[in-house]
Amino acid sequence: MARYKEKERERDVTVLGEKTRFSGVLSFTEELHIAGTFDGTIDAKGSLTVKKGAKCTVDFVRAASIIVEGRITGDLAAADRVEMRSGSSVSGNVTTSRLRIADKVDFEGSVEMIRSDTAGFDIFSHRSDSLKKHLASE
Repeated sequence: MARYKEKERERDVTVLGEKTRFSGVLSFTEELHIAGTFDGTIDAKGSLTVKKGAKCTVDFVRAASIIVEGRITGDLAAADRVEMRSGSSVSGNVTTSRLRIADKVDFEGSVEMIRSDTAGFDIFSHRSDSLKKHLASE
């Protein structure tokens, strides 16, 4: 029998189920999975997963990381990474430091890569011209 010295870290995960329809502004610090329909804005410090079959129409999404298995229409910004998995659909511009796009992804938009070594600099609290100036000075 195997013994594990380290237990898996408990995670606080919120799930909007398949039959859930939500409109408004979402803000969270841990992890959110959307399996239903969402319309609005997501401005978060945690990670977001849009499950297969889910549909999101957003003004924008800001999160630490974003995984797309379903459909998102709107701009995405992730401090860490954006991952578009096979069968997903994204229609919007993406800003991130790491990007993974699998085969069979429907993506329409532009990509802006940011440096991940901006410790102490909150990319979401500055205008894009200020962010570019900060990155150019490093």
